[in-house]
Amino acid sequence: MHTRLRDGGSMIMVTIKDIAKAAGVSPSTVSRVVSNHPRISKATSQKVKRIMEEMGYHPNMMAKSLVSKTTQTLSIMLPRPAEELFQDFFFGELLRGILTQSTRAGYDMLLTAATSPGDEIETVSRLVLGRRVDGVILLSSRVNDPLIDMLSKHDFPTVLIGRTDDHPNILSVDNNNEQAAYDATHHLILQGHERIGFVSGPPSLTVAQDRMKGYRRALREAGLQARSEWIVEGEFLQQSGYRAMSFMMSLPERPSGLVVIDDVVGFGVLRGLTELGYSVPDDLSIVSFNNIALSELATPPISSIDIGTYQLGYTASQMLIRLIQEETVHQSRIIIPHRLIVRESSIQALPKRS
Repeated sequence: MHTRLRDGGSMIMVTIKDIAKAAGVSPSTVSRVVSNHPRISKATSQKVKRIMEEMGYHPNMMAKSLVSKTTQTLSIMLPRPAEELFQDFFFGELLRGILTQSTRAGYDMLLTAATSPGDEIETVSRLVLGRRVDGVILLSSRVNDPLIDMLSKHDFPTVLIGRTDDHPNILSVDNNNEQAAYDATHHLILQGHERIGFVSGPPSLTVAQDRMKGYRRALREAGLQARSEWIVEGEFLQQSGYRAMSFMMSLPERPSGLVVIDDVVGFGVLRGLTELGYSVPDDLSIVSFNNIALSELATPPISSIDIGTYQLGYTASQMLIRLIQEETVHQSRIIIPHRLIVRESSIQALPKRS
């Protein structure tokens, strides 16, 4: 591993041995600093990196990869086409947490997306079997997910943001989504609402299933009905919330409170209600999930469950890097706490209109 520097118009070669000599350490120590080895002290690492910078040394990562059999690269498998994904601010914050931790640890990120489950398998197989990355982070989990099956079969370093019950060897970071939905629904019940609907996500996703369980449990414990016409399933897109309101607000008996699977879907709910001539919270109180920054800027500001999105991403990256570096991972599943942020979109229910 080396680089070339200009010295009086000529080119000179700087090697690891040159860096080691200038720093007063062994070449193996310099190699460990380049690899971000955890056993190198912070002071030594800073000293070596400073000298590397002064001497203009940049590691030849391809040669390093051939020697160490690592790529210093992680893959993030995006759960749906990128043009849809980046409409949801939740994923931007999730990626920010992943990238912050991975960058600090000296890893690059490779974003991959597919248009179908079959394409996902093919894409990730190329990365895994070709050893083009050291590990994979999955941003969502589906029921009976063939991608998780494949990664588990090859025992490839993987961290799932979500939940899987079928593969105990897959590490995961998640929220208690059932309890989070319970808390959102219970908040509306405490405000006096008895007719509470739910705009959910795709039933194939475990997060949608878990939040549905929490919603139903809260209603059941309060002696209230989870009426099928008050439950609408869709995608994690603003358009899903908009369409849900066209249906739900045309019912003979409408809900007075609404749990929404995602803040972006909640924006669609607000837009749909406004166009139909209804107002929040006078006609319908709303609680959603993720507490993205725009939730507070909506009209009215949306009550939302903060699920610690940044921490989900940061922790997933941290777990994966520890797994790759063969450090001890004390928990195979980490739960990030959630909290309800109450804003103007959910208030005490008004008397039922005739």
